[in-house]
Amino acid sequence: MPLTLTPNIDDPDGFYAELVDAQRGLDDTAAQKMLAKLVLVLANHVGDRAVLSEAIAVARWTTPPDARPRMPPRNGSATAIA
Repeated sequence: MPLTLTPNIDDPDGFYAELVDAQRGLDDTAAQKMLAKLVLVLANHVGDRAVLSEAIAVARWTTPPDARPRMPPRNGSATAIA
């Protein structure tokens, strides 16, 4: 089974909202643990090692080396964060 990189989720907006909502009330560490567990559950569902390796490579090589979230300005201004 090849890795699907084209949009393939029924109700993608609903899925995104559910994913965000699942992290509500969690601190950063707990949210990262929850997302790691989700990845492992979905990886188990996929099962195909070659597809999982390809997905890891795509995720890694499309993530910049300094992917830390940027903090908003401390003065409370509404400047957009790039």
